[in-house]
Amino acid sequence: MKECDVTTKDIDMLTGTIKCVDVAVKSLGVRDDLRDVLVEPWRQLSVTLPVRMDDGHVRVFRGSRSQHNAARGPYKGGLRYHPNADPEHTLALAMLMTFKSALVDIPFGGAKGGIQVDPKELSEQELIRLTRRYVRNIHHIIGVNRDIPAPDLGTNSQTMAWFMDEYSAIKGYTPGIVTGKPVELGGSVGRAESPGRGAAVITLLAAKDLGVSSNGLRAVIQGYGQVGASAARKLDAEGQKVIAVSDVTGGIYNSRGLDIEALDAAVAEGASVTEFGGGDTVTNDELLHLDTDVLIPAAIEGVITTKNAPGIKARLIVEGANQPTTVGADMVLAERGVTVVPDILANAGGVIVSYFEWVQNIQVFKWELERVNGELDRLLSRAYHATWEISQTKKQPMRDSAYEIAVKRVTETTELRGFLK
Repeated sequence: MKECDVTTKDIDMLTGTIKCVDVAVKSLGVRDDLRDVLVEPWRQLSVTLPVRMDDGHVRVFRGSRSQHNAARGPYKGGLRYHPNADPEHTLALAMLMTFKSALVDIPFGGAKGGIQVDPKELSEQELIRLTRRYVRNIHHIIGVNRDIPAPDLGTNSQTMAWFMDEYSAIKGYTPGIVTGKPVELGGSVGRAESPGRGAAVITLLAAKDLGVSSNGLRAVIQGYGQVGASAARKLDAEGQKVIAVSDVTGGIYNSRGLDIEALDAAVAEGASVTEFGGGDTVTNDELLHLDTDVLIPAAIEGVITTKNAPGIKARLIVEGANQPTTVGADMVLAERGVTVVPDILANAGGVIVSYFEWVQNIQVFKWELERVNGELDRLLSRAYHATWEISQTKKQPMRDSAYEIAVKRVTETTELRGFLK
C-alpha cells in the first residue's frame, strides 16, 4: 500500500494531506516546480478580532482565512468556530477542499476559515458581534468570484445569514457571498442534508461494487450530527438497516435496525443518542467494533487508529468526516482487505450543493429539490466510478486513486493558465 499519512493531530493533518498529494505527484510524474504550486497556499490571512462581550469587557479572538489554490475557480471552503481552528489546521482543510472540488469536477478551488473559539461559551449576541468583526476584517479578500465561505464545524446557516448581512452592508446586497444560508435568504434546498446524503449515496455505490448486500445493508454511523443523521435518513429511506449511531455521549445499537424517525424526533427535543430507548447503549469505542457491513465515521478526524483498526469488522469504511483514518490504520485495514472510501470523495456532497447554491444565486433562479438531489447524485456517481476504476486497474487504495484524479485536474488548469510561464 502506498503511504498516505493521515494522523490524529491537527498539525499533522497538513503533513498527511501533503503526503497524499506527493503520492499522486510521483505516480503522475508531475514536475517539482508544479508540485510546489500544488502544496503551497496562495494566501493566508490572520486577523485579530476584538469583541465587546455581554458583560462589557473586550475579549480578543484570533481568526484566519487560508486560500490554498484557485487554479480551477474561486476559493471555496467553510468557516469553522473551534478552539483548534488555527492557521495550520485551516490550511490543511483548505487543501482538502482544493482536491475535493477537483475530484468531483466543480469549478472551485479550496479555502477554509477559522476562529479559535468554543461557540458554546458565547451568547447569541456575542456570536453575532464576533461574526461581523470577522467579516469586516476579511471582506477585502473574499467575493462572489473570489472566495465563497460556507458553514463548517461550530457554524450553521444562521452564522451564514449574519455573515452575508455584514458583507452586504459593506458591498451591497450580495447573497452569493456565502453558501449554506437559510433558504429564505437565497440558500438552496437540500444543502443542509447534502454531506450526509452524499455519504449514503457513495455507500450504496461501493456496497454494490464490493458485493455487499444491498438488501438490508447494515450500517454503523459514528457521529450523529448533521452529516451522520442525514446519512442515516437516506440509508433508512433506501431500505437499509442503520444498526448503530453515536454522539459524544456514546452510542446505541439494535441489530434489527434503529427507528431513525423516532431517533430524530428524540434528538430534536434535546435528547442525546444514549437517551433514546430504541436499543442497547454502547461506548464510542465499542461502536467501532460492531459486526456490520459498513462503518461511516462522520464526526472528527483521527477516529480510526492502529489501536482500534484490528478490531473493526466492517468490510467497507466510508469517510463522512475529514481524515478520520490514521496512516497506520489505513495500512492495517488494507492488509485485512477493508475498502476505505476517502473523505475527498465520500463527504463531497456539501461542496457540490454549495456549488448549486452559488449558481442559483448568480442566476437569481431557484432549483427544486428533485433537481438538486438528482444533480448531486449524478456528480457523486461519476466521481465514484472514475475513482473505483483507477483503483481496480492499478490495484491500489481508493484514496490514492482519488488524489491522482484531483491532482491531475489541478495541475492541468495550473499549466493552462500559464502560472509558471
